[in-house]
Amino acid sequence: MATERAVLLDEHRNPIGAEPKHLVHSARTPLHLAFSCHVLNAAGQVLVTRRALGKLTWPGVWTNSFCGHPQPDEPVEEAIDRRGRDELGLTVREVRVALPDFRYRATDASGIVENEVCPVYLAVTDEEPRPNPDEVMDLRWVDPAALGTALRATPWAFSPWFVEQAPQLELYTPEVVR
Repeated sequence: MATERAVLLDEHRNPIGAEPKHLVHSARTPLHLAFSCHVLNAAGQVLVTRRALGKLTWPGVWTNSFCGHPQPDEPVEEAIDRRGRDELGLTVREVRVALPDFRYRATDASGIVENEVCPVYLAVTDEEPRPNPDEVMDLRWVDPAALGTALRATPWAFSPWFVEQAPQLELYTPEVVR
C-alpha cells in the first residue's frame, strides 16, 4: 500500500477526514480509528508480540497480537486481514468483535500520543507467524490466563491499550478452580 492514512473522527465517532498516518501521530494526535486483534491457535494459546525498536510509539514493548488502522472506506475485517498478513504473515479466520466500543488515550515516554477509537477483535489461525521485522521483534504463543496474571503484575512491560483491554476480555481472566 502506498501511504497509509488514518481515518479522523469527531467526538461522536463520525469520520471527518483522513490524514497520512505518519502525520497523525504526534504530541497532539487527533481522535482516529484503529483496531486491535488478539489471535488464538488451536491449542487455545494467544499470540503476544514485542513491538520493533523502530516503532514510533512504545518501541520494544510487549502487546497484543497486532493492531492497525483501517483505510478510508476499508471495512475493519479487511484491514485485519491486511495487517495480519503485513505484520505477521498470518491469515486469520473466525474474526469477531469482542469490545466494539473500546477507546483509549495514552502518551508514550517520547511524548507521542495515541488517541483512538479502537474496536478489539479476536481471531484464530492455524499458521505459524512469520513476523515483519519492521513491525515485530519477538513473539510468543502463551496461555491467556497466565498472560492476564503477567499483565496485572507488570503493566509497565506492556502497551497501555493491551493493559486496558485485557481486564475487559474474558480470555485473560484466571480459570476458575473446580
